Amino acid sequence: MEVVLLSRIQFAVTVAFHFIFPCLSIGLAWLNVIFLAKYRKSKSEDDLRLSYFWVNLFGITFAVGAATGVVMVFQFGSNWADFTHYAASMFVPPLVAEATIAFFLEATFIGILIWGRGKVSKALYFVSSVMVAIGATLSAFIIVAVDSWMQTPAGYIKDAAGNPEMLDGKVQLDNFFEAVFNPSTMPRITHTLIACLITGAGFVLGISAWYLLKKKKQEFAMKSMGVAIVVLLVCSVAQWVVGHWHTLEVVEKQPLKLAAFEGLFESTEEGEGAELLIFGIPDQEKEVTNLKIGIPKMLSFLAYGDFDAPVTGIKDAAAEENVPKEEWPSVLLSFFSYRTMMALGTFFLLFGLWGIFLKARKKLQDSSLFLRIALISAPFGLIAAEVGWMAAEIGRQPWIIQGMMKTSDAISDKVPAEQILVSVLLFVALYLILTLAYVFLVKRKVEEGPDAISLTGSHTEGRIEA
Repeated sequence: MEVVLLSRIQFAVTVAFHFIFPCLSIGLAWLNVIFLAKYRKSKSEDDLRLSYFWVNLFGITFAVGAATGVVMVFQFGSNWADFTHYAASMFVPPLVAEATIAFFLEATFIGILIWGRGKVSKALYFVSSVMVAIGATLSAFIIVAVDSWMQTPAGYIKDAAGNPEMLDGKVQLDNFFEAVFNPSTMPRITHTLIACLITGAGFVLGISAWYLLKKKKQEFAMKSMGVAIVVLLVCSVAQWVVGHWHTLEVVEKQPLKLAAFEGLFESTEEGEGAELLIFGIPDQEKEVTNLKIGIPKMLSFLAYGDFDAPVTGIKDAAAEENVPKEEWPSVLLSFFSYRTMMALGTFFLLFGLWGIFLKARKKLQDSSLFLRIALISAPFGLIAAEVGWMAAEIGRQPWIIQGMMKTSDAISDKVPAEQILVSVLLFVALYLILTLAYVFLVKRKVEEGPDAISLTGSHTEGRIEA
């Protein structure tokens, strides 16, 4: 196998695995802020124990995420040296800030959340939960801003022909603020953070449903589920709005990616309108999408607010970007990963509505069907986030930096294919061990339940005042 393909596989494996834990930990961090806010209002031991329980699971998730994140830093230096040199002015400062500010902010206050129970005031303990959530969010913002710059680069010096002006082989920034807040940063970070909240809510729902199905810790489970179902519904509604905002940015800045998402090989003419496909099977070799089921003209309307607006197809978009057919993005993977994300988004919305309906009727704990689906769908948020990431990254190929640098030009030329293959196999083995360890620790905490958490020396004893 060639070096470029192996390096892409290695990157996909390491990032896909790492992404699980920050995504889940951000959602859990903000949910815990809500749980602690409820405790500050109720001053109930049950609410405090509930918060401690979810903090414990958050701590396990954060630890594994931190460990897996280290791998990516070394990977950039070893396998993507040409890219890191080319984009150093944009790539290095944000990642240094992420490591020295966001990560340590989060890590410091996690220490208070886990080991400061009963040793700090209630106010400081609550502030710590907020700071952990802010630190996790800031970390996500920095990473997404860098990736967004790769999708829609901005803030760099251009020559007379509009190409990036280079100095010692590096792109030169002239407006760092514009680079960070490039056209896709805000829709992408908003989309990502809402996905994290949905992921956290689904995780809480799944574990709460397990307790209710087992007839254990039912009061605890109902309190957790009550918060999670509201978060799930609110975020599911918001995600459709934000997702459309993000799509409009893709329509404007990355027409080849949009065409790949939609399996649209041929551009449509003015007045014809492009259909929105519900299903289809793209054949990239024959440049046609088979077995199409779609809504006539709906893609034109969603993209441009006009049922008759023309939409650029893959062939014309690729020609405009000077991308030959052999370098087109994988239409099949882009098409189905995007639709999987959309299908799961629809599921979250409908499931959230169902849950709110049952909650209003005080029937949540009595619907075994709802609880079983909640348990089964606990990882669906992570799946939606992963396939959304796949769609975004596969759809922009062959560019590692849109319109500026191709993935094939970003690779290191010093690492042989054999070494990359061995490292991929080692990473897979390591991640399998970490997965088993994570599942074991979470399973043990869940089986112990909230009652195993001691409140000795905690705020409920009144020893430490706000």
